[in-house]
Amino acid sequence: MTGFTARFDDLSALFINCTLKRSPELTHTGGLVDISRSIMEKHGVHVEVVRAIDHDLATGVWPDMTEHGWASDEWPALYERVQAADILVLAGPIWLGDNSSVMKRVIERLYSCSSLLNDAGQYAYYGRVGGCLITGNEDGVKHCAMNILYSLQHLGYTIPPQADAGWIGEAGPGPSYLDPGSGGPANDFTNRNTTFMTWNLMHLARMLKDAGGIPAYGNQRSAWDAGARFDFANPEYR
Repeated sequence: MTGFTARFDDLSALFINCTLKRSPELTHTGGLVDISRSIMEKHGVHVEVVRAIDHDLATGVWPDMTEHGWASDEWPALYERVQAADILVLAGPIWLGDNSSVMKRVIERLYSCSSLLNDAGQYAYYGRVGGCLITGNEDGVKHCAMNILYSLQHLGYTIPPQADAGWIGEAGPGPSYLDPGSGGPANDFTNRNTTFMTWNLMHLARMLKDAGGIPAYGNQRSAWDAGARFDFANPEYR
């Protein structure tokens, strides 16, 4: 392909791997993350990969659970890394046809900060893009992706087209993504969707960064709380 000149070296991405396995144990989800990560890094994106299970994330829906009875909570530090990233990709396995318990906890902790505001008075996640990667050897890729992408957009992330990708083997017990003979790393459908997802995340992050984020009119919580109504007409007063 010729004539492509966009730059991405001022963008950053954070992949949160919601595997149930602590480092350094092999994570099949991590194998799929590496495909997307390598494309981004090839084009200068600063990429971080975090395994959520390696961190002491308290359960709850407040920004810092040590203020609500927990002895420790590493979420506030991880939240700073989330906020520093133009792109967030949540990645994880399928268990019982659904997202992992670790994925659920990460989404809950993202939600715990969703009422915070940026400098423009918008919700704090505005101006960032989100996507997801799913692995497993049972049905559920689309179900898991729907849950994650809905959650991210509800919190304020912008979701590009084709923002998810995944791999599942034959239903039932069998090889996982990186196991010999699984066919996972060579699967053209998965590789295509992962590549498209990665580029769409980068393209949309580029557009948002160049535009200064989502326009700050009609969506400012601080202005609404101060009385602005952005052309909303209350039917009770008609």
